[in-house]
Amino acid sequence: MRHILAASLLLSSLIFPAVAKASQPVDDASAPTPVRVSTGVIAPVLLNTASLALPEGYSVDSIPSDTQVGLSFIIDEKGQPTDIHVSKSYDSFWDARVIDTVRKFHYRPGTVDSQPIPIDMNLTVNVAR
Repeated sequence: MRHILAASLLLSSLIFPAVAKASQPVDDASAPTPVRVSTGVIAPVLLNTASLALPEGYSVDSIPSDTQVGLSFIIDEKGQPTDIHVSKSYDSFWDARVIDTVRKFHYRPGTVDSQPIPIDMNLTVNVAR
């Protein structure tokens, strides 16, 4: 019992200085500057679309049914789609037509704290007759 009491007294003398050191106030000069976290993020909004244009000599019957083309792109600060890449291809002919059409889309740009910013976007386009 005496060993436990002696060990408790010795350990408590080591803990109190550590607590006293940890509770000392920090100078304002050495304090880290706070990082501002924004809550004002607003996603882009599609304003204008375009219709898929068929090249001359093609009829509506040449459009395959239930065709999907997946795209990834960036909506820039002006609301224009840029850096368009095909993520799910149907075939090169229809992929090119879809990319040309999406280039004509116009968005209200995404914003953070009312400042326009570029935003990554994924879009699946359904091509139908």
